[in-house]
Amino acid sequence: MTTVRRWTALLALSLGGFGIGLTEFVAMGLLPDISRDLLPQLYAQSSAKAVAHGGWMITAYALGVVVGAPTIAALTARLPRKTLVVGLLGLFTLGTVASALAPGFPLVLAARFVAALPHGAYFGAAGLLAAAILGPGSQGKGFAVVLGGLTAANVFGVPLITRLGQAAGWRVAYLAIAAMFALTLVFVLLSVPHQPADPTGSPRAELRAFRSPQVWLVATTAAVGFGGFFAIDSYIAPVTTQVAGLSESTVPWVLVAIGLGMTAGNALGGWASDRNLRRSLLSGFVVFIASMAAFAVLAHNPYTLFLGAFFLGAAGLFLGPAMQSRLIGVAPGAQLMGAAVSQSAMNIANSLGAALGGLVIAAGWGYTAPSWVGVALGATGLALAAASFALDARRRNATPTPDPARLQPTP
Repeated sequence: MTTVRRWTALLALSLGGFGIGLTEFVAMGLLPDISRDLLPQLYAQSSAKAVAHGGWMITAYALGVVVGAPTIAALTARLPRKTLVVGLLGLFTLGTVASALAPGFPLVLAARFVAALPHGAYFGAAGLLAAAILGPGSQGKGFAVVLGGLTAANVFGVPLITRLGQAAGWRVAYLAIAAMFALTLVFVLLSVPHQPADPTGSPRAELRAFRSPQVWLVATTAAVGFGGFFAIDSYIAPVTTQVAGLSESTVPWVLVAIGLGMTAGNALGGWASDRNLRRSLLSGFVVFIASMAAFAVLAHNPYTLFLGAFFLGAAGLFLGPAMQSRLIGVAPGAQLMGAAVSQSAMNIANSLGAALGGLVIAAGWGYTAPSWVGVALGATGLALAAASFALDARRRNATPTPDPARLQPTP
């Protein structure tokens, strides 16, 4: 491939991540608007309870990712990855249109669930395609390219779509996201080279990954450890307006601060994970925990809120490429499943974080209470990550070293 075509193909794959960032994270900024529209009676009684109940829209999306990622990875193991990516983009388009047009809260929840089904498989297939395009030794950077689209969405895409939704209605915002997916589908068709299907791929081979205890342990690490980010980010709009005392029009700018942090953290995390995966994960969790504790304090001040939001995004996404690479590493022979399970785990974190954050808010503990929930979840994730690496070391030590004398031929 020429250099121009290589980077054009990578840009196309990254745009898919951009669209996913829009459809996943725009709900956080528009949650008060969505709750006011879909839950008018509850909103009239208590805006806090309506927003907390509206958080189930985020949870429904996350559960769709959890279900869809391993299912699609297993069923499409023999498909060429470009074909898979194109099909997933088509499903994103249809699901997002349904989300925008569905009447009533229950049907919107169902549409968000369907729209989320291709999420994990897309990041898995597109990340592996990007890594192949970049060449050997670039697994972390390949996934960082696709995740980079998601982080870029949080810098300017999510704030712009949030502003559009606040001005023209949240349904218009989701129709704009659907148009983005449709354009990306065309771009991928035109620019990404064909890659033959893995001749050894099969549903059985992909599902075999679940026999490994390490796959379950690492997935649990991601599912629990990342929950704190989503506990905070899901309710960033009321934190901005009710805690920091800023206007609703400031919410998109807080999202920009998170997005800038995510972009910086993702780029640094992709570089670091290709050099020392263990150090990246363990030190990354320590910094992530500290950032969530700091956010609880900084969110009360209109100025330091932006600083706390930036570091929260940076610390959270630093762990993204490392966690993806770790799951692929513990699922040999099932790369697509390992990559997809990583996204399932991240969205269990999304579901868990949004649900726990909503519970502590509904209990009357305030909009910064989810930050302390996040600290507890992050500390648990750190302990699980350390246990996973300790298990690796124990297995290496338990493997007998061949005796050189025994390898000598008998005279």
